[in-house]
Amino acid sequence: MQHKGAYTGGKWKVLMIAAAERYLLTQNGTMFSTGNHPVEMLLPAHHLMEAGFDIDVATVGGYPAKLELWAMPGEDEAVQATYEALKPKLKQPKDLTDVVTNDLGEDSHYIAVFIPGGHGAVVGLPTSEDVTKTLDWAMNNDKYVITLCHGPAALLAASLGKEQSPFKGYDVCVFPDSLDEGPNLDIGYLPGRLQWLVAGLLREQGVNVINDDMTGKTHRDRKLLTGDSPLASHGLGLLAADALVKEVQSEA
Repeated sequence: MQHKGAYTGGKWKVLMIAAAERYLLTQNGTMFSTGNHPVEMLLPAHHLMEAGFDIDVATVGGYPAKLELWAMPGEDEAVQATYEALKPKLKQPKDLTDVVTNDLGEDSHYIAVFIPGGHGAVVGLPTSEDVTKTLDWAMNNDKYVITLCHGPAALLAASLGKEQSPFKGYDVCVFPDSLDEGPNLDIGYLPGRLQWLVAGLLREQGVNVINDDMTGKTHRDRKLLTGDSPLASHGLGLLAADALVKEVQSEA
């Protein structure tokens, strides 16, 4: 961890919007048990916390965060330590409505919004007015938005009530639709086809999806930091920690 302890000011925090939905309805009527992918949540969070940024967890409705615990790497010490540190906040997160009302403004202590991946991110977040308001705040106040894999589905909420998405023209990495339409069905990972595909809808909103495969690619466009899959979790965490540390150092 190249930025361990780099920020000691204590003021700036990261707002994580976690998935509160466990089940995703597929086209054949089967429910897919999902949530946030633990590596996509906890490894970037590890790097941010190691750099010195505390993380607050919020969900739509304030319901407990849901994780795909089957994907939890039991022997990864960094992930496990981060999970233990965040577990109380994951069990009793803030209600995003309260965060929007009370904690977002020009004097907010949040320097970034982090939206982890996992198919759980496609349920509820893209249609949430509170996610819309959070992204509006981030864009209007020059804050960072960090997301990966299926997490960029939440960026769709930014267009609600607008003629076009504020992310139109941005370059992003996202989980490839071709994998959800092919291998994820073929191997039985998904029990049915998804109702809609993240990259396709982002493209319809004018967002430039720059990857068509899963390689661990990360990308920064202005203050939007994205990664393509669980493979990008480590790289995105480093990219985000580096960006936030440089941001606070430039303001010092």
